[in-house]
Amino acid sequence: MRHLSALIVVAALAASAADAHAYRPPRTAYGQPDLQGLWTNSAMTMLARPPMIKGLVPTPAEAAAFKTMFLGFLGNILSTAPIDPNKPAPDVAKAVENTEYLEMDLNLARVGGQLRSSWIVEPADGQIPLTDAGKALAKTMSRGNQYDGPEVRPMTERCVTAIGSPEGPPMMNTGFNANYQIVQTRDHVAIEVEMNHDVRIIRLTDRAHGPAAVRRWMGDSVGWWEGDTLVVESTNFHPQGTLIGGVFGVFAYRPDSIVRERFTRTSKDEILYEFTVEDPVIFSKPWRAEMSFRPTKGPIYEYACHEGNYGVANALAGARYQERQAAAEAAKPAPAAKPGAPR
Repeated sequence: MRHLSALIVVAALAASAADAHAYRPPRTAYGQPDLQGLWTNSAMTMLARPPMIKGLVPTPAEAAAFKTMFLGFLGNILSTAPIDPNKPAPDVAKAVENTEYLEMDLNLARVGGQLRSSWIVEPADGQIPLTDAGKALAKTMSRGNQYDGPEVRPMTERCVTAIGSPEGPPMMNTGFNANYQIVQTRDHVAIEVEMNHDVRIIRLTDRAHGPAAVRRWMGDSVGWWEGDTLVVESTNFHPQGTLIGGVFGVFAYRPDSIVRERFTRTSKDEILYEFTVEDPVIFSKPWRAEMSFRPTKGPIYEYACHEGNYGVANALAGARYQERQAAAEAAKPAPAAKPGAPR
């Protein structure tokens, strides 16, 4: 009897502890879980797992080695002066932190308090399961070195879409401007993305997508609530849409690809953001990822890009100049052979 009483006490204490840790998100005026506010997904963690890390949860040594490598990569990008091998190595972390345009959490992300080496959790190797067609599409979309006309310039360069796809879906982290503002009404959820100053509008009124002939840069998004989780399904992507991902993990959509996202407020300081990507043509199987959104300070400032300015025109003009120079060089007569020189 004494043992039974002890078991009851232990069970009651466990239940009490579970209740204490079960987070109940605040509600909007419409009774929906409140996701509103300013959030960021800034981190060194990227979509796919880097080769120097073996598992989803890195060891302390792996995390430290990756941070050193990553800071060195950023330092090379930001460096404006040659490195003197006879002097101590520059403080890369300080240089990165002091740069005017980089705004980044220089640590691997945590999801539910757990360090993560990649956003991808399925497949277990943390890699995008691309088919040959998927690899070819990503290669075609990444052709950023062609200057034949504006049609083949990257959409990110033209400021039609943002660098690294922070607007999504899925909403990827970037090295700067990785900030979001979520606003809810009864029938819509709006997500303002700092990069490119885009706003995603998610309809909650029905689950029917618009006509397939209407292709949007961020796809057509419809959403609904499953308990405390906002579920969003997106398709009808623009065929010239941007590449998704970063240094580790790159893919491109087809218009009929499907992205399903889940937003769950797990604490006052975290939104668990999950997404699954499906397309049997470019992926050998559906794959799933998890990311953490954390509160950030505002306000979000307007992001100004150069679309309508001189960026594309200058790039094309430079290419035409190079072509004229090459043609002029080719038209020059061959130098006359010197007397006595072998023919």
